[in-house]
Amino acid sequence: MTYALIFTDAYNRRALRWLKKYPDLKSQYLKTLQLLEANPFHPSLRLHTLSGKLQGIHSVSINLSYRITLELLIQDGQIIPINMGDHETVY
Repeated sequence: MTYALIFTDAYNRRALRWLKKYPDLKSQYLKTLQLLEANPFHPSLRLHTLSGKLQGIHSVSINLSYRITLELLIQDGQIIPINMGDHETVY
């Protein structure tokens, strides 16, 4: 099953700012998005659910330092990215 990435305007603005700040991570970021669409449960993404104030949100790794938080609607096959950044920024 492939999943559909649903990008909000707010996320797109955040992503553009983040990519301007970290242009060297663009290929890793795009690879992460492609892998999310193909298989969000791939081990290299390190998908995990968050707790506390972010309960119901999931996180995947771009690399060891940067993450993407997302809403994962498994029954509808939709993934809605919310934010990306380092550990402090997204959590």
